[in-house]
Amino acid sequence: MKIGLTYDLRDAYLAAGYSEEETAEFDRGETIDELQSALESLGHDVDRIGHVRELAARLVSGDRWELVFNIAEGLRGFGREAQIPGLLDAFEIPYTFSDPLTSSLTLHKGLTKRVLRDCGLPTAPFAEVSDEADVDHVDLPYPLFVKPIAEGTSKGIDGTSRVSNMDELRRVCRRIIRDLHQPALVESFLSGREFTVGVTGTGRQTRAVGTLEVELLAGAEDHACTYVNKERCEELCRYALAPRSIAEDAESIAIAAWRALGCRDGGRVDLRADAAGSLHLLEVNPLPGLHPTHSDLPMLCTAVGMPYHELIDRIVRSAMQRIPSDGRAVRAAAVAAPA
Repeated sequence: MKIGLTYDLRDAYLAAGYSEEETAEFDRGETIDELQSALESLGHDVDRIGHVRELAARLVSGDRWELVFNIAEGLRGFGREAQIPGLLDAFEIPYTFSDPLTSSLTLHKGLTKRVLRDCGLPTAPFAEVSDEADVDHVDLPYPLFVKPIAEGTSKGIDGTSRVSNMDELRRVCRRIIRDLHQPALVESFLSGREFTVGVTGTGRQTRAVGTLEVELLAGAEDHACTYVNKERCEELCRYALAPRSIAEDAESIAIAAWRALGCRDGGRVDLRADAAGSLHLLEVNPLPGLHPTHSDLPMLCTAVGMPYHELIDRIVRSAMQRIPSDGRAVRAAAVAAPA
């Protein structure tokens, strides 16, 4: 199958003057190399495309693919992860991972928590702070945890994110609003153990790959998987398969959340326990990192004995279920072909 590969190459953005933190979610060249190698080992013909503007240029020039494997995160706005899915929908080209609606929803952690809560799924009480005046209206007991409302890779989370009083809350919210240009999400602090569940498939075909417990080691920033802890996870964190009794509960909640949000093909669901040991959903990641040894989902697969290429195969096979067999793609190509 001819597969196009879309991605945001971190080195290209760094060379253009963007910072390490601005590009933290983007992929290094070795990730693209490993992904291409895995796809080719599965018998696919891979065409590297690049970011959304490069995809747009290729589409306008008339290039087409049977499937696009999309791992591009996008650069700006709440809809940045939906840009490539939306563009491919317009050209009726199938792609991996979630559609524009789910991609936008899950990036906004506040809206995601509203949907999860309405679905009866466990998630900690929360408030959104769009400006400093909102801090006065936060009616939640301390300690609280504060993070950006729409970032991945733990950007904006550090050792000060757990706050114990209004002065600390105001200070952290001010930093997030000023530096990351977005509201802060304020949640009840969950003091228990943290887990991440790997998921593959779509809808009724969704399956849990396994559950890892994330433990902080000596030298790590306190309380959470902060940006620093995540960037240096090999030395500051330990990932171990969760006990089966906890994993069954975590995976049941994770699959329910995955289906409720309409996520597709593969990703991760993060959960954390409160002081009583009850699990709560932290966030859902339907566009997972795919570095073979640094990203959580491939690491989890390795822990349960699933090779990297099998993970990629599961994602592709799930996406292939959406390839139309009625000639729609051919008609769309004819309509969209340049004069």
